[in-house]
Amino acid sequence: MSSLTLPDGRTLAYADCGAPDGTPVIFHHGTPGSRLFAALLDDSVSEAGVRVVVPDRPGYGRSDPVDPAEASLADVRADVEALADHLGFDSFGIAGFSGGGPFALACGDLNRVDRVALVSALVPGADTGVFGALATRASPVLGPFFRASDALAGVAPDIVAGQYTDRDVSDEVRKAVARDFREGFHRGPSAAIRENRLFAKATPFGPDATIGAWHGTDDANAPLVAVERLVEHAPNATLERVGGDHLGAFPDTRGDALSWLTG
Repeated sequence: MSSLTLPDGRTLAYADCGAPDGTPVIFHHGTPGSRLFAALLDDSVSEAGVRVVVPDRPGYGRSDPVDPAEASLADVRADVEALADHLGFDSFGIAGFSGGGPFALACGDLNRVDRVALVSALVPGADTGVFGALATRASPVLGPFFRASDALAGVAPDIVAGQYTDRDVSDEVRKAVARDFREGFHRGPSAAIRENRLFAKATPFGPDATIGAWHGTDDANAPLVAVERLVEHAPNATLERVGGDHLGAFPDTRGDALSWLTG
């Protein structure tokens, strides 16, 4: 793990992997999630010739939280720019998986970003289902639920992957998904609650950057229809539909998305 101190004094933790001299990519993990999501990118990072940095968003893993009352999707831009300055990235690609999608899109308006890759991503304006409803109307209910989910993941890690796919994935992937999930709750459930509230209130938008989306046709966690709507209205966007569900489609698309970010 690496970290830096942000201009406002908060700590931002991140994972840094892949080719040190490769095309830099800042990848946003899911909700909940953490920098340990980098383990799920596996060999695709080296094969694509990219350097991938996965930060813990505020309140996840080892990153300090922000005031939920003042938070917005766009706030992530300042943290990402500070991280890029710290690492010496003059330009870089942005990617987002699952709940990282809205944050990836929010970063697409940065001057140093030309391309945004969405992989099995939730997008603003999507139906966020029961979690979004609870986050906006009964958020105290979500705290105990997420704490119980975290505890259950500690004794039965296979259950976490089962929330995202019906596909038979390897033991290594199941364990990596569970570690990422549990690390996301290192500081408690407040970050996951905050993000679900943001998603429920977000209206559709697309950045100026070119968007590439890869999405499973059977994804029940992040609605495909919302991604289709985004791509239809964004000026520079493409969508590749693949067979599979939320996590099931990810191994088949992550390498293509990373290669696409190299331009």
